[in-house]
Amino acid sequence: MERVQTRKIKVGNTFIGGDSKVTVQSMTNTDTRDPEATLAQIRALMVAGCEIARVAVPDMEAADALARITPLIPIPVVADIHFDYRLAIRSIENGISKLRINPGNIGGRDKIRLLADMCSEKSIPIRIGVNSGSLEKDILEKYGKVTPEALVESAIRNVELLDEANFNDIIISIKSSDVLTMMESYRLLSKKVDYPLHLGVTEAGTLWRGTIKSSIGIGGLLSEGIGDTIRVSLTGDPIEEIKAGREILKATGHLKEGIEFVSCPTCGRTQIDLIGIANQVEEALKDSKKHIKVAVMGCVVNGPGEAREADIGIAGGNGVGLIFKKGMIIRKVSEAELVPALLAEIEKL
Repeated sequence: MERVQTRKIKVGNTFIGGDSKVTVQSMTNTDTRDPEATLAQIRALMVAGCEIARVAVPDMEAADALARITPLIPIPVVADIHFDYRLAIRSIENGISKLRINPGNIGGRDKIRLLADMCSEKSIPIRIGVNSGSLEKDILEKYGKVTPEALVESAIRNVELLDEANFNDIIISIKSSDVLTMMESYRLLSKKVDYPLHLGVTEAGTLWRGTIKSSIGIGGLLSEGIGDTIRVSLTGDPIEEIKAGREILKATGHLKEGIEFVSCPTCGRTQIDLIGIANQVEEALKDSKKHIKVAVMGCVVNGPGEAREADIGIAGGNGVGLIFKKGMIIRKVSEAELVPALLAEIEKL
């Protein structure tokens, strides 16, 4: 897979696009007007691996709260603005690293130029956020419904508004809740612009369905070389978005950090609590930064061989289990000792 080359845009202390890594971001669901709650959530997201945090700015009180939030957060903070350019001005003044707007609804060309000039002065990039639920009326009438072509036309129109203001520190998202529409939209857009692309399936749903849809949409595009930063949109705890996003990056080869965890499905040969053991191991290793593959297998007959590519793993039998490295058995322990013995061996690696 060859990654589509885009411009490299500086966002606070990190980069999006070009030869920089694909970053994972999320959005807080706290009331931004409550700085302490918002700070606590961003810090928890950072522990989970979040690299960029976006916050909603629905009113001036929220914009003012940014002055207490941005100085205390080491990762870039993005202000999400709709319609009111004055909220964007105040957010810029209060230390944000990136602005998310739809230029077409921010209040006219003079307002766009004002924001572009302010962002240029402070080296703040702008993300154009096009969404299938907020297409311009004339574009929707032209195509009759939301189509990839309609979404791309909207994105290009918004890019041109910033071009007119001599601003090109731009990142683009072009999201849809329909996975196939989302994927085709990004494919079309990537052929028309060289701006970094922010991938996401909007309104993807709850943890289970949303993770599946996002994995297909985001993971599929990343596998085609498209995408520079991602956000998994889930109805739930934002930390789950980061966990899912990092796993997508691992699966597509974009992240070489943290445990790669594999476990076999249960079958009639399984004689141990494989589900319980697998969950214990996964939970114990969730914050590990070791770049290793760990296998939890349910059959001592085939387990080590099937998981020979794993750096380390366990396979259970009737009350006993094996610990193996690269398919070679190194120890035999009781079922009760399997998990602690495995974790001890991982600690040595």
